[in-house]
Amino acid sequence: MSAPAIPASTTILVIGGGPAGSFAATALAREGFQVTLLERDHFPRYHIGETMLPSMKTFLRFIGAEQKVADFGFTIKPGAALKLNQTKREGYTDFINPDPTNTSWNVTRAEFDEILLRNAIQEGVSVFEGVSVTQVKFSAANDKQPVAADWKADTGRTGEIKFDWLVDASGRAGILSTKYLKNRKFSSSLRSVAWWGYWKGANKYAPGTSRENAPWIEALTDESGWAWFIPLHAGKVSVGFVLKDDLGRAKKAAAAGPDQNMSHYHNQFQFVPGLKKLLGNAVFQGEVKSAGDYSYSAHGYGGPHYRIAGDAGAFIDPLFSSGVHLAFGSALSAACTIVASIKGQCTEEQAIHFHTEKTKTSYTRFLVVVLGVYKQITSQSVPVLADIDEDNFDRAFDFIRPVIQGAADTDPTVTEEMVQDTIDFCAHATGFFTDPEMEKAVEKRMDPTLMAKDGPIMGPSAVEAAAGDDEEAKLVLRRLNARKAVGTLKAWEPNFRGETFDGFYMVRERGNMGLGKAVAAAA
Repeated sequence: MSAPAIPASTTILVIGGGPAGSFAATALAREGFQVTLLERDHFPRYHIGETMLPSMKTFLRFIGAEQKVADFGFTIKPGAALKLNQTKREGYTDFINPDPTNTSWNVTRAEFDEILLRNAIQEGVSVFEGVSVTQVKFSAANDKQPVAADWKADTGRTGEIKFDWLVDASGRAGILSTKYLKNRKFSSSLRSVAWWGYWKGANKYAPGTSRENAPWIEALTDESGWAWFIPLHAGKVSVGFVLKDDLGRAKKAAAAGPDQNMSHYHNQFQFVPGLKKLLGNAVFQGEVKSAGDYSYSAHGYGGPHYRIAGDAGAFIDPLFSSGVHLAFGSALSAACTIVASIKGQCTEEQAIHFHTEKTKTSYTRFLVVVLGVYKQITSQSVPVLADIDEDNFDRAFDFIRPVIQGAADTDPTVTEEMVQDTIDFCAHATGFFTDPEMEKAVEKRMDPTLMAKDGPIMGPSAVEAAAGDDEEAKLVLRRLNARKAVGTLKAWEPNFRGETFDGFYMVRERGNMGLGKAVAAAA
């Protein structure tokens, strides 16, 4: 029996079958739309990014995949431990206190991503694997609106598919951002390179306690980066190092032996005594893998009849395992705003603005926290996240919990005040703490639209470009944008519908998905 042919046209085309693409496609198909998904690879396929936040359950439940993931047998994740220097006890982000069901998983992405893609098929998405999109074509009447795509299958077949709507979830390749919009900007402060491999026979963190077998993150003692220790199922452990780009490359260049990657990787264990103890007598399996973990973002994530989701639009350092959380969040926003525009719940311009602001806001929250922790990792003798007389980072982890567990995007019990405390704490730690006098002085010499508290969130590159050599202006703009990432939560508590942008919120209800209009609270 021959495989079904790729249709000549579809209502919605999704490029990419990773977490963002599978999620967006499934959500849209469950609303009754014709959805076609083209994926370059054949699943299962290898991918890094193996530990999840507890927010995953909320997202997976929405697309009918939570039980499928739970039934697979992935390793349960009760929280995560972070050792930020050797003079203080590790910090711990506890997922299960006070709710023992609030666990997550450490997954092998080949199996996890395939579960999501097969779930998409079961929910009505037409999925075609081994098919690459080679070109996106735009309308003759509106050169900003995509209307068709050329594709090429790995069998050699080629063709064109027309569509009404497009979701670009093409991963780091980011076909729209890199080839057409050219709006991807890299974060110079988070340029890093990762090296990792797999082991068997390792010890467990905190055996016999509620924290047993949690992942372990440890700052390298030479302040060049951090390492991960992630227990997977079947007795396997993922162990990797993320080093600042320049330091990592210099270390690798100095590594001896015929396999420089292997030598360099094993040389790093001298800088992580806690991780080395956890490994114990474990045996290394296979090869050392490597990838550039360059954090990036864009100034926009949507346009006429298209949305960008997941790594296709933005990627942030994997320190807090935010990748799949941000992918799901932006995919949900993409789906809701497309439905809202189709149903006439808002204008397409309003839908585009909502998606861009939602994506920027979630990204910015994680960015501020990651920068704060990086400051501690690279300055371990300085009291960045703990006072000099504190022997632990418990207070810091109480502050940053709402963001690093994904709760700021999924949990209606997380208040604006809680997230504001997180941002304030990390803003101070990263060194862009300001005072009213500085803010007033900068306000006088900057474009008023950039200083507007209700204006759009500016990414790191936009702040650098606007401030130029004015260091005070950079501090103030960074601080202002960190606060904007919290302000949208104001409508969360009274309506339990999620954060609002321009008075709209996402309706996350099957059969009624889209955007709703928030009712203004009585004075």
